[in-house]
Amino acid sequence: MRVFAICQDELVIRSLDDVLLPSFEVQFLVESRPLARRLHDAGIEVTTGDPRRVDTYLKADIAPNTCFIIEDNGRRGVRKIIDAARDAGGTLIYVLHTGKRGANGRADGARSEVPDVTHMDLSELIRPTLVTELSRSMTRARVQQYQRYFADAARVLILLHNDPDPDALASGLALRNLFRRTKTTAIIGAMQGVTRPENLRMANMLDIQVERMTPASFGEFDRVATVDVQPHYFGGLLDRVDLVIDHHPEQPGYSAAFKDIRADYGSTSTILTEHLRAVDVSISERTATAMLYAIKSDTLFFARHTNRVDLDAFTFLYPLADAALIRKMEGAEITLERLEYVTRASRNGILRDQVFCAFIGEAPREDFIPYTADFFLQLEDAKWTIIAGIVGSSLIISVRNLGYSRNAGEFVKRWFSGIGSAGGHRAMAKAVVPIEAFRTKYGDLSGEAMTARFAEMADQFLHEPVGEKKSLVPSR
Repeated sequence: MRVFAICQDELVIRSLDDVLLPSFEVQFLVESRPLARRLHDAGIEVTTGDPRRVDTYLKADIAPNTCFIIEDNGRRGVRKIIDAARDAGGTLIYVLHTGKRGANGRADGARSEVPDVTHMDLSELIRPTLVTELSRSMTRARVQQYQRYFADAARVLILLHNDPDPDALASGLALRNLFRRTKTTAIIGAMQGVTRPENLRMANMLDIQVERMTPASFGEFDRVATVDVQPHYFGGLLDRVDLVIDHHPEQPGYSAAFKDIRADYGSTSTILTEHLRAVDVSISERTATAMLYAIKSDTLFFARHTNRVDLDAFTFLYPLADAALIRKMEGAEITLERLEYVTRASRNGILRDQVFCAFIGEAPREDFIPYTADFFLQLEDAKWTIIAGIVGSSLIISVRNLGYSRNAGEFVKRWFSGIGSAGGHRAMAKAVVPIEAFRTKYGDLSGEAMTARFAEMADQFLHEPVGEKKSLVPSR
């Protein structure tokens, strides 16, 4: 296909020539003879003429399928050039805006005056590649810094949150790969170990060993890194760590030699994928499978809190992973044990103004609570779910929404940050509150009264003006 480019900027001409050849037959039209001579000497096919005259294009033997690229540098209008190209038989016309967008109103004017041509911004064409490369370079420098910092450590602890989910497990495995260490020199640990059936299935199938940690064991390691969690989560047991990598909103109250926290990412595995790619670490099938499964799990297969970079990471990892193993790990997540708590919520819950609230009582494991919250978000008339239950001596509150209304993280902080830990994203959040602290503030509520209180909290939060905070007077 032939491309006839009307440009006056030498850098633009040389760039287009490099990009379009050899896929297209390219010829340039310029007005300056000295410029034409320089380009000709550089081996670029170029001719001189007035781009506003029809005969200029007739002499160039324009065919109906010739593609025109007209440079608009914002300094003068391009309407006469477009009209001349059309009168000469041109039908496939692109305007390449190279000046400051909207300069003197000309660029925007060209778009409105000739809307049937295709408009392109040079900055928009360059930005994705340039931003990606610069970001990767900065990530490379950051990763190389913490790699050197960890290199001389005899033993490294990669600490996950108490009951690790797929994103935590995969991130721990990926970070160990980045450190180029084995499971004997870089321990993946957690305070409670893996308990949820689907997470145990993942750990077993991918041979991810998670060792039980105690506060006393932290001192046995030369370096400590946390992934998919920040040190504040451990309630003062870790006032300092060497590395934090997480996708949850940043929290205060600790110090770290290095940290990479990106709350706009859908998973920590996405961050670690960028780290691995930045330093060209070979990603094994096992690690790729774990990370791909983690991204699917944490984003509900891109149904919540998903960023473009999550899609990029998924696309990169997919051909490296074992898709059949992922299907096997996903398995059947509905169990009779889980259905018991879904039934409790259905029996005791309240659906009011598209908010479903339920208190499910005591549960042996924390995962029953977010599972129930996710389950009831599928209700036809539900846009929010607030599910609470007691695990041990703590009240666990799991909040879900469709992601386009008020912020779930702000909801839990609004009501529970003063008496426990609370945080999360727009579409999903969690609070962990000592049950005695909850009773002290809100009263010793029964099951139905507890559900009603959460519904009242939701009603006040969702209907008050944004930024306004009123205290809900506790009733006993």
